[in-house]
Amino acid sequence: MKHLQHRLLLASTILAGTTLQPISLFAADAAPKRVVLVTVTTGFRHSSIATAEKILQKLAEESKAFTIVAMVQQPDIVVPRKPNAPKPLAENADEGAKKRFEGDTKRFDEAMTKWTPEIEAQAKAAQQQLSEQIVTRLAALAPAALDALKVDGVIFANTTGDLPLPDKEGFIQWVENGHGFMAMHSASDTFHGFRPYIEMLGGEFATHGGQAPVELIPLDPAHPAAGGRITPWPIAKEEMYHIKSYDRSRVHDIFASPTVPMDGRPEQGQPLHFPVSWVRKQGQGRVFYTSLGHREDVWDDDANLANRLNSPEVSQQFQKHILGGIRWALGVAEGSAEPQLKAAK
Repeated sequence: MKHLQHRLLLASTILAGTTLQPISLFAADAAPKRVVLVTVTTGFRHSSIATAEKILQKLAEESKAFTIVAMVQQPDIVVPRKPNAPKPLAENADEGAKKRFEGDTKRFDEAMTKWTPEIEAQAKAAQQQLSEQIVTRLAALAPAALDALKVDGVIFANTTGDLPLPDKEGFIQWVENGHGFMAMHSASDTFHGFRPYIEMLGGEFATHGGQAPVELIPLDPAHPAAGGRITPWPIAKEEMYHIKSYDRSRVHDIFASPTVPMDGRPEQGQPLHFPVSWVRKQGQGRVFYTSLGHREDVWDDDANLANRLNSPEVSQQFQKHILGGIRWALGVAEGSAEPQLKAAK
């Protein structure tokens, strides 16, 4: 008992600043896999993050497959942002573009008159405080902290930027030692400067066009991460990521598109593989990634959700998709991780 109390004390010390779910010492509660949910950002912050947190908690409670034992969330600190100057006007700009540029320039000049040295000093102080608190909260991902809480897997939901993990290499090793890593949307826009993370994930955000309709093809309908989908999956509108640092011979694809979203046709008339979601093994660990999850109405199936463009059925399928991927990564459900495309010899 003293050893157990020591482990829990270590966890509570390292996890200061995170939101912890109640932890029971009863053996009956050990059945669901134990997960830490991370939604911290140091880059762009998606408005859908709060929705993602809500839906992942709902899936945990309904499925009983996993429980979120800690949520590593963004500190509630507002950093004033210095106004951005409008982009230079193109030489061939038409009258409409010139008029918009004139309006943007006027608004920028007005905003800059309000950006006083005092506000700039406040912004720097707030940014420093935010950065320090993010470091404190991400201490939850130190291997010792994860082991102390007996964590089975970590979810990165719409994270961005180079997160200040206390031991990045140690975290990758922790996954390789037999744990699960599950990631949604801009988790591929995270750690661009840390190649071991990109290699573990299996791909990296390159760019995206405007939100677009897309029809996804299930490449392994029997896999838990396919969410039972055996026919093409139409999505009315989503921000589709173009992925780089991706190799089909290193991943087991779940969903892909035969066309480029916004383009609508294969390149040069040839069949195209536009990757969207996959799984892979990392040592003894399991990794699941989906590039979907930008919009609230992809996550949430509430029919009365404001500004809904996707049907609730799209959201229900997405929830099945990520729940299947989470269950697979945690070892609750089985499915292949063998790449469908073998590496050239």
